[in-house]
Amino acid sequence: MTAHSLNPSQAPQINVTELIDRNHIGVRQWMILILCGACMVMDGFDVQAIGYVAPAILQEWNIEKSAMGPVFGAGLSGLLVGSLVLSVLSDKIGRRPVLIASTFFFAVCMLVTPLADNVEHLVILRFVTGLGLGAIMPNTMALCGEFSPQRRRVFVMMLISCGFTVGAMLGGMIAAALIPSFGWKSVFYAGGAIPLVIAITMMFWLPESVQFQALHGVPAGRILPVVRRLLPQEHIPANAEIARPAAKPKGAPMVRLFAEGRTTGTLTIWCISFLNMIGLYFLSQWLPTLAKGAGLTIQTAVLLGTMLQLGGTIGTILMGALIDKYGFKPVLLGCFILAFISVASIGHASNELVLLFTSVFVAGFMVIGGQPAINALAASYYPTALRTTGVGWSLGVGRIGSVLGPVVGGQLIALSWSQANLFHVVAIPSLLILGLLLFGVQVTHKPLSAAEAPAAH
Repeated sequence: MTAHSLNPSQAPQINVTELIDRNHIGVRQWMILILCGACMVMDGFDVQAIGYVAPAILQEWNIEKSAMGPVFGAGLSGLLVGSLVLSVLSDKIGRRPVLIASTFFFAVCMLVTPLADNVEHLVILRFVTGLGLGAIMPNTMALCGEFSPQRRRVFVMMLISCGFTVGAMLGGMIAAALIPSFGWKSVFYAGGAIPLVIAITMMFWLPESVQFQALHGVPAGRILPVVRRLLPQEHIPANAEIARPAAKPKGAPMVRLFAEGRTTGTLTIWCISFLNMIGLYFLSQWLPTLAKGAGLTIQTAVLLGTMLQLGGTIGTILMGALIDKYGFKPVLLGCFILAFISVASIGHASNELVLLFTSVFVAGFMVIGGQPAINALAASYYPTALRTTGVGWSLGVGRIGSVLGPVVGGQLIALSWSQANLFHVVAIPSLLILGLLLFGVQVTHKPLSAAEAPAAH
C-alpha cells in the first residue's frame, strides 16, 4: 500500500505522480494510450493527405506544381496557430476537453474539404482544418507522458508519436488504392469519418490527466476513482487525500517557459524543432509531386512518400528505446548525421529506384523519426503545469519551419532548380541541428520545479 500518513488521525496523502511512477502500465492506461495513438494516426493521415492527393489535383485541375505551395503552407499555418493557442488553453482547462473538441473539429473540416473546387477554397479549408489538427500532438503527448511511469516515459511518448507516421504511411497506401478508382476526394472522406468515431469514443473512455487535476485543485472525490481504476492493485483507502503542489504557478504559461533557468533550454528546443520541420515538411509535402515530375507514375510517387513515412515509423520506435537507454544527445547526434547524408543523396538517385527508395527510407528514419524525439525532449523538460504549453510552443515554433519548407521549396521548384541542388539545400537544416547539439546548450531531463513538488502536510 502506497498511502501514508503523519499520524493515525490524519487522512493518508496520495501523490498521484509517485503512484504512476512506481507501477507498471496497466490495462486502463493502455486503453488511454491506444486512444491517444488513434488520434495521432488520424493526425498524421490528415496532415499528409494533401501531399498524397496533390498530383491528382494538379492533373484534374490542370494547374502548375507551384500552385500547391500556398495550399501546403495554409494547412501548416493552421497547425502552427492551433499548436500555440490551443496548447496554452489545454494547460488552463485540461487536456481532455481540448483534445476531444479538436478531433471533432478537424474531422468535420476534412469531410467538407472535397467541396473545394479551386486553389483558393482549398487554401482556406486547409488552414481551418490545421487549427484543429494543431491541438492533437501537444495534448496526446502530455496525456501519454502523465499516464506513464518515469522510467518508460520517453519510450511511451515516442511509441504513441509513431501514430503520426503510421497515419501518414497509411495515408499513402490508402491514397494509392482509392485515387485510381474513386478520385482524390475519397481520401478526405476517409480522413473525416474515422476521427468522428474516435472523438465519440474518447468522450466515454478518456479521463483527464490525474496530475493535471491534482495541480488544479480538483477534489479528491473526483480524482481517486480514476486512480483506483488505473491502479486497482494499490488498494487506496476511502479517506485518502491528494497531495497538492505547494502553490499553483502564477503568470502566463508561455512566459513561464523561460522561468526557473529554462530560457536557454527552451530556445534550444525551439531552434532544433524549427530546423527539423523545414526538411521534414518539404519532404512530406513535395516528395510525391517531385517524383511524379521526374517521370514516375502517380502510384509509384505516392509509394515513395509512403516509404518516407515507413522509415519515420521504424525510426521513432527504435530511437525511443535508445533514448531511454543512452539519453537524448548521443542518439540525436547520430540521427542528424545520417539525416544530412541521406537527404542530400535523394537528388542524385532519381534514376535508380532501389537507391532512391533506400535514400528516402533512411531520410524518413532520421528526419521524421527524429521529430518525435524532439517532442519527447520538450515533454520531458517541462513540469506538468507547463507540459502541454511547452510541447505546443515547441511544435508551434517548429511549424514556422514547416510552413517555410514547402512554400520556399515551391519557389525554388518554380526557378527550375535541379533536384540534386534542391535536396542539397533541404539537407542544410540537419547540419545546423548538429551544430546546436555539439556546441549549443546542453538540454537534458529537467527535475520537477518547486511548484510541482507535492506539499508536505
